[in-house]
Amino acid sequence: MENFAESLNLDFKYDGEEEFVLKDINLSFKQGEMTAVLGHNGCGKSTFAKHLNAILLPSGGTVYIDGIDTKDENRIYDIRQRVGMVFQNPDNQIVATIVEEDVAFALENLGVEPNEIRRRVDEALKAVGMYEYRMHAPHQLSGGQKQRVAIAGIIAMRPRCIVLDEPTAMLDPKGRSEVMKTVKELNSKYGITIILITHYMEEAAQCERIIVMDKGKVLMDDSPKQVFSHVEELKAVGLDVPQVTELVYELNKYGLKLDTHIINENECCDALLTLLS
Repeated sequence: MENFAESLNLDFKYDGEEEFVLKDINLSFKQGEMTAVLGHNGCGKSTFAKHLNAILLPSGGTVYIDGIDTKDENRIYDIRQRVGMVFQNPDNQIVATIVEEDVAFALENLGVEPNEIRRRVDEALKAVGMYEYRMHAPHQLSGGQKQRVAIAGIIAMRPRCIVLDEPTAMLDPKGRSEVMKTVKELNSKYGITIILITHYMEEAAQCERIIVMDKGKVLMDDSPKQVFSHVEELKAVGLDVPQVTELVYELNKYGLKLDTHIINENECCDALLTLLS
């Protein structure tokens, strides 16, 4: 698989600030990957995310999206067609009073032909499981449903990549589950590259790859099993691990010899049963 997005020696600082928020970031994302980005508040993960569709531009280094330099002002439209952004508060992205009108909003502004808009809106709402709510008012929906509508609005644009900046932060457990199911299906069924910024370790564990950031730098970049096996290092930078990983870590401190790469309940149960038998 080719690299869809790539940052080379990326540095960034905000205007008027002396300290760099991002320092020498070298990362690449292949088409179809599902990656989680972790880090405590202020580590630079959201700032990095905003470089992926040219909301922010590098102070130093380069970011490429599908081979396009994000500093090329003539290609901003092309970049934002390829990379869609979903933020944590869906109310900030919903602009219409009817669900299907909201999903169609950006397409109408781009001058997409009406029959094509109809087709894309229906496909997008079906992809996120919200087609039956197409004539509902967004304010009547739950938080999880609103977030899925916001995602549908991005899908209708036909991006190759969706960057989600803490999309479940304001949701209850049911809403978080709904959104994660949708995100995983978009990745597996449609091959959309997913970059998920999250504070929830169980969500990160569902991704193929985890990037951990701290103080504007990349601290770790590996599979969930490998990253979460470094319990003490993650705790040292203010991060948790999945609950089952924490359980294994605590049990091992009492002399059990369980695999430190366990990240879900089934693996934990199997390991404990093997140990007890």
